[in-house]
Amino acid sequence: MNPTADVAAPLHTPLPAPLKVAVIIGSNREGRFGPVVADWLLGRLRERDDLTAEVVDTADAGLPTALSYSPTPEVTAELAKITPKLAAADAFVVLTPEYNHSFPASLKALIDWHYEEWRAKPVGFVSYGGVSGGLRAVEQLRQVFAELHAVTVRDTVSFHNAGASFDDEGRHRDPAAPDAAAKVMLDQLGWWGSALREAKAVRAYGG
Repeated sequence: MNPTADVAAPLHTPLPAPLKVAVIIGSNREGRFGPVVADWLLGRLRERDDLTAEVVDTADAGLPTALSYSPTPEVTAELAKITPKLAAADAFVVLTPEYNHSFPASLKALIDWHYEEWRAKPVGFVSYGGVSGGLRAVEQLRQVFAELHAVTVRDTVSFHNAGASFDDEGRHRDPAAPDAAAKVMLDQLGWWGSALREAKAVRAYGG
């Protein structure tokens, strides 16, 4: 008699699909530093199996600040390039500089042209600037995303005096601290993204 005959075989639990993260470059200003920070972040994302990234760049958006319920064909065409990426995302990371104690108008326009795409999804932040490291822009963005029913994760990545922190090849000169901060932020983003995705699969968000 086989003593293991009555022991049930272990069930195979399929691994969940990686979360789709939209990385939003918030600045469209001439000479912007955002792409350098974005490349650094994408490098951290490529090291993970639980997250995949797609870039949404406000410099490619061309969205006006004047909102409309009946956008022109030109604006509709611009939205068609952006909205599907936001809708498909499970989570977001917003890269923002700080302009005059706030965040760029290009980022506000991209946010305000959308609504449902943000709901019940987590948002992480990577900021950069001078002494403040863009943190004042992040604090204002938390209020904006709360109004849109998004969940902002607690920990951020911020680069103080960002221009001096990277070399000419876009490599951070002292990567230990920002790499550790990025891991914490992305871990939180992954937890919230998975939790909210599973919750919405059971019951639609009704907020």
